[in-house]
Amino acid sequence: MTELTPIEAYGALTAPDTLTIQRLLPAPVEKVWSYLADSDLRRRWLAAGVMPETPGASFELTWRNDELTDPPGARPDGFGPEHRMSCEMIACDPPRRLAFRFGQTGEVSFEIEPRSGGRTLLTLVHRRVTDRGALLDVSSGWHAHLDVMAARLAGIEPDPFWDAWVVLRRDYERRMPA
Repeated sequence: MTELTPIEAYGALTAPDTLTIQRLLPAPVEKVWSYLADSDLRRRWLAAGVMPETPGASFELTWRNDELTDPPGARPDGFGPEHRMSCEMIACDPPRRLAFRFGQTGEVSFEIEPRSGGRTLLTLVHRRVTDRGALLDVSSGWHAHLDVMAARLAGIEPDPFWDAWVVLRRDYERRMPA
């Protein structure tokens, strides 16, 4: 990828069970890394929870998506105000790579690379998602969460999380093969 290559806003299936999403973020690598690794910053765009750096170590992530934006939007049926997930660290190489087991829905990795102008290319890969419903949920979820992080890094207020998630879920359902 060159500096001039546009980055597709939507994630793509890079294997039948693998989602890849890229974002060119308006912040240097160190700041993006802090939004991945620091629980207080991560809870502003994704989920709280102290992540150990040691491979094999267990940790828990806690989502409170209603708190990500103000207003949060209309929470869809089937989602509670809080969700907890047990995870396991696979790799932690500050400030370049973070990978962990994502509960029962595969593995997630973040690769971050510096770009010109103090920007950072973030590549998220979610592997081993074999169920179509789960794939649609994680695709729209990661997309919406990354949009919140990008807005926070740019110093602007993100769009209502749940409203964005609902639209993205429909978009991914049309975009991804059955």
